[in-house]
Amino acid sequence: MTWRLARLGELCEKITDGTHHSPPNGASGEFKYVTAKNIKPWGLDLTDITYVDARTHREIYSRCDVRRNDVLYVKDGATTGRLALNTLDEEFSLLSSVGVLRPGPTIKPRYLVYALQAPAVQRRMLGHMSGVAIRRLTIQKLKESEIPVAPLEEQDAIVAEIEKQFSRLDEAVTNLQRVKANLKRFKASVLKSAVEGRLVESESGIARREGRSYESGGALLRKVLAERRKQWAGRGKWREPEQPAEEPPIPEGWIWATVDQLAAVGTGATPNRENAAYWTHGDVPWVTSAVVNDAYVDQPSEFVTQLALAETNLTVYPAGTLLVAMYGEGKTRGKCTELRIPAATNQALAALQVCESVRGYLRHFLELGYEEMRKVASGGVQPNLNLSLVRSIRVPLPPQAEQARIVAEVDRRLSIVREVEVEVDANLKRAQALRQAILAKVFEQ
Repeated sequence: MTWRLARLGELCEKITDGTHHSPPNGASGEFKYVTAKNIKPWGLDLTDITYVDARTHREIYSRCDVRRNDVLYVKDGATTGRLALNTLDEEFSLLSSVGVLRPGPTIKPRYLVYALQAPAVQRRMLGHMSGVAIRRLTIQKLKESEIPVAPLEEQDAIVAEIEKQFSRLDEAVTNLQRVKANLKRFKASVLKSAVEGRLVESESGIARREGRSYESGGALLRKVLAERRKQWAGRGKWREPEQPAEEPPIPEGWIWATVDQLAAVGTGATPNRENAAYWTHGDVPWVTSAVVNDAYVDQPSEFVTQLALAETNLTVYPAGTLLVAMYGEGKTRGKCTELRIPAATNQALAALQVCESVRGYLRHFLELGYEEMRKVASGGVQPNLNLSLVRSIRVPLPPQAEQARIVAEVDRRLSIVREVEVEVDANLKRAQALRQAILAKVFEQ
């Protein structure tokens, strides 16, 4: 026998999908309720599974009786084409965003999984999607989709070879991810040593050895406050920020300060999206909290108009402003980046206008401290920072000469980390490309 193209409707005993009416579901119940969010690249993931009651399950299961070794195929939404082999021996309910493909006698389940992931097959199937608001594959389109089918007696050998190659790639990916985790720990260790006075020789120690005096962190703080006081152009009279308590102990010559003492803290806004006059042909750079995922900001997220600037009371912050994300339950809240262009911001960012003498050190301190900022954030389901919390962040401030050495050494070490991270990320992408190449070689001959 030779290979052939066959329709899924011919190869599968059953092709259907789950309930088209989202039922009440929650953290407890008698039967699991699987949706597209539970279908991951690595398989069926029950980490955040919800449940339905027995009566609801019976109604759903009477039409969509998912069995072990059925293929669960996401057919609606952004992750259409993602699939997993059902490895559960129990009954569960399914939402209509996931299709069920039950292999017939001429195709093995794991062979079907890999054939559906072949690049050419995915391109053809995703090309059949319809809809505007939500893109989807209909059951009829699934049935009409074709895949290359090897003779039944060859399918197990093909699957075994694919899994042997994938196993090697998975081992390489695991090692690369371990390197990434170690780099993250090393970066945190460098930053922690920096702000605890253990990364470079202290200014007090050098001054003692050389028999000279030095400018302490306290003297630097007084200069920063004097400069801010002189440049004050805000509403009302200058308000002297409070000095925090001198504890816990910090290195000799250092002083505890707050962000409120070191920076003018502001924020931005989002002009009304429905007002075209605020957005059409804008020339004012405007950034959102997504920018904190980059080392620095040299491109705007969008542009707003001068009218939006005036009527929304937006401030254009100068280059050198530090931006701290105040919202986001994921890995965004508390992250910090630096503006390299003048730009306005949205309300999800705190904008810290900092004297050049302390900017580099404060940025590195905030890079280390964002996990701590996430812990002190207030809120409910999605805890957030606010301007008051940002202003109250305590900063151990070294003498300026020591800061310069700290920043230089941190930058040197982190530049090495970034180089290795780039190489690791490139190899991770290469591993994914190799997976696709293996499937293409098998199924696109």
